[in-house]
Amino acid sequence: MERPAGFWIRFGALLLDGIIVSLPLGIILNLLFYQDLSSKHAGTNTLYWIYLIVVPVLWHGYVVGKRIVGVRIVKVDGSEVGYGTMLLRQLVGGLVYGVTLGIALIISAIMIGVRSDKRSIHDFIAGTYVTHAKPGETKPIETSI
Repeated sequence: MERPAGFWIRFGALLLDGIIVSLPLGIILNLLFYQDLSSKHAGTNTLYWIYLIVVPVLWHGYVVGKRIVGVRIVKVDGSEVGYGTMLLRQLVGGLVYGVTLGIALIISAIMIGVRSDKRSIHDFIAGTYVTHAKPGETKPIETSI
């Protein structure tokens, strides 16, 4: 794993994504489909989760916030993420955090802070890590059979 990204840069990317993507998405949904608060919240969350799964696959592991701070998601072998990988990372990882009532999320933050590879629980579930390396700088590991 090359040049793993630590806690604060990942946290900054998450905040930027919230401000640049999630907040405007919520406002647009509110303007287009005036509904009660719980319906808007569910719609915004669903579209944001789709964004978190689809955009990294199409954009070499980046989402808007990660692109701004210069980090991206890759598989541990250095190859680019696919839809299955991102589904595992976002949905299964999110389920783990929800089932544990956020305790696993706190543990993940600590893992990113103290582990040398900077991997969190959802990174282990999906076989990914977040890196400062640009596309082409991480080389997929070739296996011979």
